[in-house]
Amino acid sequence: QENISNFDLVMESDEGTFKPSGLGFTGNAKARDIVKEVMTLLQPINVTDVYDNADGTDINYWMRNGVPGASLHDDLSKYFWFHHSQGDTMTVQDPKQMNLCAAVWTVVSYVIADMEEMLPR
Repeated sequence: QENISNFDLVMESDEGTFKPSGLGFTGNAKARDIVKEVMTLLQPINVTDVYDNADGTDINYWMRNGVPGASLHDDLSKYFWFHHSQGDTMTVQDPKQMNLCAAVWTVVSYVIADMEEMLPR
């Protein structure tokens, strides 16, 4: 709690590594506008949407306390085919889709970390 002002953005990706469509975002309007601008950088891979409300048990604490949060939105249609089962192994992952998910987090985390000011709260 004493260091919460040092957190710029909390992020969670807990819905698989399927084809991403964008990010859910929780934060004020100014922060949302910044995240929307950052997401335009992902136009070449067609992952630009910013949805209302990030969610995730791992980031809810920080978001409740004012830290902006983001969660990956992706195609969940096949989530329970393998996840949380004995078949949940790296061999069933689609490397191209996984790379797209990694690209989203790489761009978002790099750009926001490199900004001169923190995201508005």
